[in-house]
Amino acid sequence: MTLREKTYRQFFARSDASERLSGANRIMVIVIIAAVTLTILSTEAAFRTVHRTTFILVEFAFGVIFTVEYVARVWAIAEEAGEHSVLARRLRFMASPMALLDLFVVLATLSPFFVSDAAMLRLVRLLRLAALAKFGRFSRALQELGRALAERRYELFVTMALALMLLLFGATALYWAERDVQPGAFGSIPRALWWAIITLTTVGYGDVSPITPVGKFLASIVALGGIGLVAMPTGIMASAFSEAMQRRRDAAAVQGNGPQV
Repeated sequence: MTLREKTYRQFFARSDASERLSGANRIMVIVIIAAVTLTILSTEAAFRTVHRTTFILVEFAFGVIFTVEYVARVWAIAEEAGEHSVLARRLRFMASPMALLDLFVVLATLSPFFVSDAAMLRLVRLLRLAALAKFGRFSRALQELGRALAERRYELFVTMALALMLLLFGATALYWAERDVQPGAFGSIPRALWWAIITLTTVGYGDVSPITPVGKFLASIVALGGIGLVAMPTGIMASAFSEAMQRRRDAAAVQGNGPQV
């Protein structure tokens, strides 16, 4: 087995028949957790002032590790089966969402060493939290959740459309009922949308509320409708995820109880 084949097996889980993470991917999980933890701690001035040199060295080390991982993936993807040329496989991989995310994490991790503006530097440091999204490559649960959501995209789209209709209804109704008595909060439909959103999502900050009897009645309808609409996508996603995990368990049981030779 060549070095490139070994690298491919280490960095691409789909090249391995088992469901366990390879050694390289396990290391990357640890590095991601450490990088995110460092980013969180770096926002505390007391930590960063006392351990400034250590922070800089460790941040640079993380940047180097993420860069090596990205280059290794681009190099090893040439081992992927298919009729495309090596260059085509690499370009297709580099244009994939996960590869673009990897590149973004590399740039966000290393850019503080090349950015001099203080405000921009703080922003870039926070962007390094994007490394947390790299877990999507390693987490089977997240992958199953993504497939479950894709399977239920039509049902979710319907609930989103209903929610949008209820938002517009609530904002329009409260504009009609409260525009004269509360022009600052309900003087236009866009202004009333703020109330409709916080009511529909059951947040209810209380900074804006109807005061007329008609307005209160209409607000009650929107609030009750919001409870149902919030529960609908939650139930859809929970059902889809449960079905996906059940299929996974069934498939594992079939493989485990296959015909004996």
